[in-house]
Amino acid sequence: MSLFFIRDTLERCMERKKTLLIFCGIYLVGAILGMCFIKTPAVYEYHVTLCARYVDRVCFSDRNVFLIFLERSCGYALLLAVVLLSGMHFAALIIPPGILIYRAYTMGGSLLILFSVYRATGALVALVLYLPVHLLIDAVLLAAMAVSCGRATKFTFCRSDFAVLGADFVTFFLIILAVCLLETILLLTVFHPIGTII
Repeated sequence: MSLFFIRDTLERCMERKKTLLIFCGIYLVGAILGMCFIKTPAVYEYHVTLCARYVDRVCFSDRNVFLIFLERSCGYALLLAVVLLSGMHFAALIIPPGILIYRAYTMGGSLLILFSVYRATGALVALVLYLPVHLLIDAVLLAAMAVSCGRATKFTFCRSDFAVLGADFVTFFLIILAVCLLETILLLTVFHPIGTII
């Protein structure tokens, strides 16, 4: 089977460099705001809950790592689908920036919680697992957002447009699977005892 559509998707993404730069700027601002407002009580508690769930259910969970891989992959696939489907209509393009800002905001706050609350363990989790995987997934979503912006003005709901939409989803989902596989390998080698793989 030819995978030429992968190159086509990536080329269309790179054609929208200005859009990518704008989204990167929004992402950076969101991350900084997440760090700045972490002292707010409601925000602090929310981030503590997020980090506790991540540490307990992903990093040091007794669950099968392959189950974690499937759960994480499906969750990211849902986000990817929402981002790509938003490109079907110009009015729906308000959704991807919202997802972007939320992910950047929670990443900024969560990093501070991991370092300040979990200390050395949190630093290990943040630097080895959380931050690299989060940034890679967000890079994929950023690319998908750029492609969606390019699609929004010319989507006609015909078969060929849906075929291109499906090809874009497959392309980005394959990259997401590669990132999730990397996360699984890191979990196995650094965080999970051998007993949790079966």
